Amino acid sequence: MPRKGSLEQERTKKLKGARRLVIKLGTRIVTGPEGGVTLDRVEPIVGSIAALMKSGRSVILVSSGAVGLGRAALGLSASRVGNLVTKQACAAIGQGLLMDAYRGLFARWGLRIAQVLLTEDDFTVWSRYSNLKGTIDKLLQFGVVPIINENDTVSTTEIASINPGGNPGGPGTRSAVFSDNDHLAALVMSGLGADALLLLTDMNGFLRDGPRRPGARSAGAASADGEIIPVIDRVTPHLRALAAGPSPSGRGGMLTKLEAAEIAMHCGGTAVIANGSQPGVVDQVFAGKPAGTAFLPLKRMQGKRRWIAFAANVEGRITVDAGAEKVLTAGKASLLASGIVRVESHFAPNDVVGILGPTGEEIARGIAGCASHEVEAWLSTNPAPRATAARPSRTKGVPLARTQDAQGSRTPIVVRRDNIVLIRK
Repeated sequence: MPRKGSLEQERTKKLKGARRLVIKLGTRIVTGPEGGVTLDRVEPIVGSIAALMKSGRSVILVSSGAVGLGRAALGLSASRVGNLVTKQACAAIGQGLLMDAYRGLFARWGLRIAQVLLTEDDFTVWSRYSNLKGTIDKLLQFGVVPIINENDTVSTTEIASINPGGNPGGPGTRSAVFSDNDHLAALVMSGLGADALLLLTDMNGFLRDGPRRPGARSAGAASADGEIIPVIDRVTPHLRALAAGPSPSGRGGMLTKLEAAEIAMHCGGTAVIANGSQPGVVDQVFAGKPAGTAFLPLKRMQGKRRWIAFAANVEGRITVDAGAEKVLTAGKASLLASGIVRVESHFAPNDVVGILGPTGEEIARGIAGCASHEVEAWLSTNPAPRATAARPSRTKGVPLARTQDAQGSRTPIVVRRDNIVLIRK
């Protein structure tokens, strides 16, 4: 484990040197209790973004707040915006109001803006995911500030509950790519290959474990009860446990911010969670000064592997035996049908599938080389016990391409080694 001093030096170096930045403004920074734009918080942030751009850096802004602005314009109380259709209607009104506000604020600095509304398919479809970068790159070349949000008017991914009452991402369910603007910002960072992600919220950062007052939101909440962790270089189960607990307003609590930061780390970028209401916080962060909690980059995943791990929808799931789990986590083999215990949910060729270990924990994701019914057909004619260790595949095949398992039997290749990304080692 690196010493504290070296971690802080690394944070300073990474953030001072970051050239392409994604900055996300949370609902509680953009809007007040009544739903209007809080200019006293947003205007200084816009000024800091303008200064960053004039210094030669590129900035992409991800902004919440459309639903709240629409609600205020309609004169609705928060209790009347409880159903999906009303939220979508508020978003349709609020998006224009949000852009008008940003247009006026950035115009004071001589900057133009562009609205970019995204849906889940812009991430889950590889061709659209790839094309998104080209559009944003061109806007940045023109000196324009892209302002990104989910297209809540037609997309329900973020503003609707995902699998209410169930186990999100469990067998038989289709996992959501982004369920809040924290994840959206992290995926934008991943797709654009940005250097840093700044999540501005009403929390001062991520707090160490410590006593909490009754009613405190979570161990990650801004409170006098804990000390901010200035730098994190690895997200542990303990940190995830501390982060659990939603924010009382807005759609992303500390856990979603931690998950977004972890995506940024695996993309080779630096993430920061900081309090957007603190004066000069954007300037402090990108000058490398202590502000909030910084998450240092890990080894960078390449483009398509990042897409498999973070952006693509998991369409189906399969459970493997202990032998297949061992060779997969060692990173030395394709997944053969002989290592599969059962198909948990159906998929088609080229779908991304979740690969579960014997305990039901997801260990990897990959692009299927065949359909689930083909795997089930093979399993029905090759009952257990079967060989579970797979020899590394070196062949370029087609769906249901076959290779030899450890015992020399011919068995279908379900997911090729090059298309597997480990979720847990």
